[in-house]
Amino acid sequence: MNLRWSLWIAAGLSAGLAALFLLLRPHAAPEPPLVLAAASLQEAMEEAADAWSARGHARPRLSFAGTSALARQIAAGAPADLFAAADEAWMDDLEARSLLAAGTRAPLLGNRLVLVAPRDSCVRVDPAPGAPIVTALGGGRLAIAEPEAVPAGRYGKAALKALGLWNAVKDRLARAENVRAALALVERGAAPLGIVYATDAAASRQVRVVGVFPEASHPPIRYPLARLRTSDKAEAEAFRRFLLSPEARAIFARRGFEAP
Repeated sequence: MNLRWSLWIAAGLSAGLAALFLLLRPHAAPEPPLVLAAASLQEAMEEAADAWSARGHARPRLSFAGTSALARQIAAGAPADLFAAADEAWMDDLEARSLLAAGTRAPLLGNRLVLVAPRDSCVRVDPAPGAPIVTALGGGRLAIAEPEAVPAGRYGKAALKALGLWNAVKDRLARAENVRAALALVERGAAPLGIVYATDAAASRQVRVVGVFPEASHPPIRYPLARLRTSDKAEAEAFRRFLLSPEARAIFARRGFEAP
């Protein structure tokens, strides 16, 4: 056998072995979807991801922050698959920029807005017209998510304005980057009162609810969900549908969220 034929045979065997290796190699598991979710969804979304994983799927990767911060990241091109926002306005902005996958936006959840104090606090004030909220603050400040951008803060500002309390407290605010940061200020006793969602208060053993803001005092609290236009993962769409399913809604309900 001459050298040329030996080289051809060796090359053929190598190619055959390489093809066999590719056939026998286990298929790589699909990359799990990345979900960007409002900070107030943390415990509920973690539980939903666990339930999805228990079905045999790769557990989604979850990233939590204020809705405004997440929306800006998406607008700047941050890679992600799903977005669960805490209000409609930021989702509207992304939709106007054509950053949502067509037909995937859907209402996910609802919530309530509450006034909280540290668990061992004796402060008593009901969020109603004429409430002595400044007196209740004493020398402290009212913890609230950034009222010009973060949904919980915007809802809070709207409620305070509707109740005629905004002018009295606008210079007494402890502004936080998201609702969980506002909650943490009250938990640590750094603020005597704070405005958070009912589900945030329920998730903490360090605060107590002083009162619930009237629903008519602020826009309806709605959490929309959508898949992003840049996502082409089948698992992302499957998890989006799961989050809208009765099983996931039961998880959210146990955490205190309302139907949208």
